[in-house]
Amino acid sequence: MANGTDRQSQWWFNLRTHAVEQGPGDPNSDRLGPFDTQAEAESALDLARERSEAWDADEEWNDSDS
Repeated sequence: MANGTDRQSQWWFNLRTHAVEQGPGDPNSDRLGPFDTQAEAESALDLARERSEAWDADEEWNDSDS
């Protein structure tokens, strides 16, 4: 993810349109990011899925009884 780069050069994945965007655009509530590169933004859903699966498998964070 972005590490201090200016907002104009950051990349985002738009959850509403499923498009990768650079710079200011839709509200951040509709986007994942920021990312440093277009490729990272294109992989945003995969990254979110991987993190969700890791959290689901983590007994410390998993509060389900199943």
